[in-house]
Amino acid sequence: MLLLDVGNSRCKWAFVRDGEWLHRGTLDNTEWKALQQAFAQLPVPSRILVSNVAGAAMAQRVQAFCAGWNCPLEFVTARAEQCGVRNGYQHPQRLGSDRWAALIAAWHHVRGACLVVNCGTATTVDALSAEGEFLGGLILPGVYLMQQSLLDNAAQLKEIGSVLCEFPLNTADGMHSGVLRATLGAIEHQYALLNTRYANPRCVLSGGAAEKVYPHLRLPLDCIDNLVLHGLQNIGEETV
Repeated sequence: MLLLDVGNSRCKWAFVRDGEWLHRGTLDNTEWKALQQAFAQLPVPSRILVSNVAGAAMAQRVQAFCAGWNCPLEFVTARAEQCGVRNGYQHPQRLGSDRWAALIAAWHHVRGACLVVNCGTATTVDALSAEGEFLGGLILPGVYLMQQSLLDNAAQLKEIGSVLCEFPLNTADGMHSGVLRATLGAIEHQYALLNTRYANPRCVLSGGAAEKVYPHLRLPLDCIDNLVLHGLQNIGEETV
C-alpha cells in the first residue's frame, strides 16, 4: 500500500508491504517534482490510500500525479464507525479525514481513553472514550500559524523568541510564550475534562510542531510520528 497524508502545508507518505514501512518521506505541498522522483523508485502499489484536507484542487493534483500507476485512489473519509472507533460527530462525514485516521491510530495504540493531539497547520485536540467513542474535540490555529499571524498583523511585533517564560520581559519571548501557553492550555484543559470521566487517560501527540509542545506537557504522554499515516495503514489492513 502507498499511504498519503496530504495536509494543508505538507504531504507525508509511506510505502507499506506486509505491515512493514519500507519507504517514507515528507515534502512541502509545492515540491511535486521531488515527490515524483521519490515515487519513481517505488514498486507499483496495489492500493493507494489518501487522507486529503487540502481541498478539491489538491485532490485532482494527487489523482493526476498517481495516474501512471493505473491503481485507483481510495480517498479516506470519516465514517460512523470503523476500525473499533465510533464517530460521535454531529455530522460524522464532516470530520476531517486526518482527524479520523489519527483517532483510529491512537485507538489501536492505546486501546483506552486518550486525548489525541495533532500539531500541524491547525492544532486539533480530540477525545476518545475508554470504549473507542470519539467524544469531540477542539480546532485552533497551530503554533506556527499563530506566530505568523502576529508577525503579519502587528506592526511592532516582528521577532519570535525561543524561551518559554513564566513572566516574559521582552516582546519576542512574550510572543513565543503566548503562543505556546495558548496551545498547552487548550491541551491541558481538555485533558482535565477527559480525566474527570476516565482515570489517567493517555495523551497521544503528533504533528510537525509536536517537538515544540512535547517538552512542556506534564501528562501521561506518547509522542508518535506520522499518526495519520498509521491510521491509514489500520484502515487499509481492515479493508483488504
